[in-house]
Amino acid sequence: MLFSQQANAAPLDIGDKIPATQATLDSGDVVDLADSASKGYALIYFYPKANTPGCTKQACSLRDAYEVLLKEKVTIFGVSKDSIKSQRSFKEKYNIPFSLVADKDSEVINAFSVPKKLGFASRQAFLFKDGVLVWRDLAASTSKQAEDVLEFLRKS
Repeated sequence: MLFSQQANAAPLDIGDKIPATQATLDSGDVVDLADSASKGYALIYFYPKANTPGCTKQACSLRDAYEVLLKEKVTIFGVSKDSIKSQRSFKEKYNIPFSLVADKDSEVINAFSVPKKLGFASRQAFLFKDGVLVWRDLAASTSKQAEDVLEFLRKS
């Protein structure tokens, strides 16, 4: 069933709390995402595979707007099924200034009810404020990911 999406996995709705889950970062450190997103804004975005064209555009969009997002007090986590080594290499190659999550076992992907296609996470993005979902993009942009987030923040 490689092509099927997760059974019984409804997407997170606006107003939902961030799922309580542990995440392994590109550094090898483990963080509690709910704790990390409990104050201020946290953008958790999902992408299929590091070092692929669309995923690179998405990460670089956020990288290029990182200073502006920091001023808005947005913490960013990028999540894919890539290994720690692959995430670290991707981060170094493109000078990505935020943490990437190595979710080999799909624990974070499943906790956020992100569908999978061909075994990879679908491209989605979730913005939490003080641990509560305030914006989501269930078909997240690649080159305009940062622009979409900043547009929401300007309107809030």
